[in-house]
Amino acid sequence: MGRLSLSALGADRPGIVAAVSGVLVDLGCNLEDSTMTNLQGHFAVLLVVAAPDGVTAEALETALGEVAKRFQLMVAVRPLGDVPDAGSTGPPTESWTIAVHSADRTGIVRDVTTALADAGGNVVDLSTHLVGPADAPVYVMTLWVTLPAGAAGEEAAVRIRQAAAALDVHCSVHRDEVDLL
Repeated sequence: MGRLSLSALGADRPGIVAAVSGVLVDLGCNLEDSTMTNLQGHFAVLLVVAAPDGVTAEALETALGEVAKRFQLMVAVRPLGDVPDAGSTGPPTESWTIAVHSADRTGIVRDVTTALADAGGNVVDLSTHLVGPADAPVYVMTLWVTLPAGAAGEEAAVRIRQAAAALDVHCSVHRDEVDLL
């Protein structure tokens, strides 16, 4: 099976996920990894898909043509190369969560992620939202990250908290606990 990336963006309307996933099923594709979200009235889809032999990026994009037209989506499908197993090289890491909130202003994402990178961390997932009244919105950012394992991770968390304090944003950084399902 080949791996493909699929991205789609359009005005949020009921049925987008069902229609896109229906095309995937019809072609024998498996949705391996995904993020789908409403971004201020626009629905964004980003998928990693395992496609059977013969289903190329071009074939999948063509098969999504009717769905794209019906929902007025911009759709792009591209082949994905193999990615080395990140867990097999480099020093061990641990999962952490960073939560930031402050008055909305330019540069929060850049400054917090720069501090994260400088501390040896890596973004796994990042989500931002404006909440509250339009005349005084609060910027909320949640990052799921990896930091170096053990004491080095604790030191990295301190550096991230210090950087956030210098930005005058509220920030919590904590190691993730294993969820029991």
